[in-house]
Amino acid sequence: MTETSKVTTAPARPKFLRKGEQTRAAILDVALELASRDGLEGLTIGLLAEKMKMSKSGVFAHFGSREDLQIEVVRLYHNRFEADVFYPSIKEPRGLPRLEAMFARWVKQVTVEIALGCIYISGAVEYDDRPGAIRDHLVAMVQAWRDALERCIQQAIDAGHLRPEVDVSQMVYEMYGLILALHHDARFLHIPGSVERAEASFRRLIGSYRPQGSDSLSSTPAKHSKSAARKAA
Repeated sequence: MTETSKVTTAPARPKFLRKGEQTRAAILDVALELASRDGLEGLTIGLLAEKMKMSKSGVFAHFGSREDLQIEVVRLYHNRFEADVFYPSIKEPRGLPRLEAMFARWVKQVTVEIALGCIYISGAVEYDDRPGAIRDHLVAMVQAWRDALERCIQQAIDAGHLRPEVDVSQMVYEMYGLILALHHDARFLHIPGSVERAEASFRRLIGSYRPQGSDSLSSTPAKHSKSAARKAA
């Protein structure tokens, strides 16, 4: 995830795909759904072939191996995360408005994943102690998002929206903690009002880092995820 003056929107998907490309894209869509539900390790060629009503050899024709398929699923998830969360957020002004938008869309993404599951979170559990190409791709993509958050926080500091002594890494850690708690309470425990608690906690977090005497906090997070909060509740 990089920010330039020329890149402010998500890369457009090709309007027209060849038949083979269409089949491959359809396979990846189903594979992502299965991996979100059962984890990347639960994704098998046999199950995917059954879901696609294809032969195993037909699925293998599009991917060299099961590991290649899993990596492509991780890439697809990351691309969609960027398209839904990152690219729309960087259209906001630099600083706190952009940071609030990023967190709000992140929360909204979690509410969508309450039913489907999160590849980043499930992948961290599956591959925390399993070295290899899949883990490397997961780590790289999660780190790309963390880097984007760090840049945004630093921009908010530079703009005077946050105090100059703010520890950027600490703030990213705390934001991640809120998202993990939201995912746990909403998906695992089914606790009503989890989204509102995450948003309230984020507002308090921002408030604790703002300069003394600054204006009241923006309501951006609530604005972006109000409908998602009702669904999660």
